[in-house]
Amino acid sequence: MAVDLRELCAPEHTALVLQEVQNGVVGPNSALPALAESAAGIRLIDNCASLATRARDVGITVYHCTAATRPDLVGANQNARLFMGMLKLPVKLLPHSDAVAVPKEIGVDDRDVVLERYHGLGPMTGTQLDSMLRNSKITTIVGVGVSLNVGMFNFCVDAVNMGYQFVMPRDAVAGVPPGYGEAVIENSLRLLATVTTTGAVLEVWQS
Repeated sequence: MAVDLRELCAPEHTALVLQEVQNGVVGPNSALPALAESAAGIRLIDNCASLATRARDVGITVYHCTAATRPDLVGANQNARLFMGMLKLPVKLLPHSDAVAVPKEIGVDDRDVVLERYHGLGPMTGTQLDSMLRNSKITTIVGVGVSLNVGMFNFCVDAVNMGYQFVMPRDAVAGVPPGYGEAVIENSLRLLATVTTTGAVLEVWQS
């Protein structure tokens, strides 16, 4: 079935949501260097910056959903190998630290929303994101970020289960290894999301 991307991503009912696009995840001092390298290979930060700039120009709200872990671990998940492994890494995603800050190339505009979470795998569960989107009459999420292995996969599935249309620019999402990320898109996520490119979304969001 052909998709009308212009209608699907119309500014009046669309939000741009960046999942864990933060210095300590996709930046040069990442806690997960292989993931940061994969993101750099597709210019993920630059593509997210272009999307954020254009979204603001046409009145679309940009949501920065970052992940942090309190030093005392209050509220932090410890029920999966991923969570326990993160605790052993030299780069700590401490609340309000540079590691959870949005890369300067993207920045945080006064109109943007920053939602820092202390638990879970994705931004939809147990956060303010769903309520804020619904209160703003949002029906389409343009979701970007990491990782296709876990976080973006979880984000997409949760959003679809909650009734949203999910649009995924494939050059603004990354996984490790890169080939696995591509396989996840082709074999799973394209069955749930409208998979497109940064350029196609930017063309739709012409001011």
